Amino acid sequence: MSSHIEPPPPTAPSSYGTNDEGEDLHPDQVLARALARRGDTFDEFKLLIREKPATYDLISKTAGYVHHYTGRGGDAQQLSHPMRELITLAMLAARGEHRFAPNHVRRLYCLGVTHALMFEAASAMAPVTGWTTLAHVASAILAANRPDYPFGRMPAGGEPAELTPFPELECGAWQGEDPASSERFTDEYAYIASIDPDLARVAARWVDHCLCRDARAAAGARLGPGPRELIAAAAACARGDATLAAGHMRRAYEHGLNRVQVLEAISCVLPMTGAMTLKIGVRAMRLADETATQP
Repeated sequence: MSSHIEPPPPTAPSSYGTNDEGEDLHPDQVLARALARRGDTFDEFKLLIREKPATYDLISKTAGYVHHYTGRGGDAQQLSHPMRELITLAMLAARGEHRFAPNHVRRLYCLGVTHALMFEAASAMAPVTGWTTLAHVASAILAANRPDYPFGRMPAGGEPAELTPFPELECGAWQGEDPASSERFTDEYAYIASIDPDLARVAARWVDHCLCRDARAAAGARLGPGPRELIAAAAACARGDATLAAGHMRRAYEHGLNRVQVLEAISCVLPMTGAMTLKIGVRAMRLADETATQP
């Protein structure tokens, strides 16, 4: 598998034409730029490049921007590369993408992210996508550590021995017990409790644990409530529910995160859920704006 190669030198435009940046859309040129940007790609995309190079060229550039691949991040972007990869892994796992997800496990290894933090991110998505998300992350970790998995660079030693800090570990941290933040106090869970109190109790307890809303969940956790609400908001947008996504956004704002970080978290799931997710995200952000103040 080719990796980390430089694009060929500029030549006269081929019969494939150029993109809006003046770059040649010949399949060989598109593949070379993609490899230089991302470091690797999948066989499925190599076929797409051969048949529809302009389509993949846009995929690669868009993914490069939202996932912070080499040289594609914007100066105004705030969400860190590790946080973007965690959101990406969790969503791929939620969707059962067993071929693509292990590649992102290896990317997270290279960024100094441990298994424990991968599971914390998956836990934050699990109230929206189901706890099978956690099982699929475990499956991705196992696959990433098999020698026959061909995609992505495995660093020496595999999983890092220690977590490398990144900004989101310091923002949106646990602020102490707030019983009113529990899921059981929402209108929906009050309704559930009127019919089946035990169901309301156990389901709300699960959500509170995943989103780090109680002291037990916060003990030993590295990913605080703020970043977890970002992950849940992105997942809710992918599910198409702007109203519930807005609730997670409001909680993220309460923990000190801002609009830029919220929008960037949503953008991380664009590649596997579609650009429609961004539009749903905007609707959710507007709902959140009506009742919340952003930092």
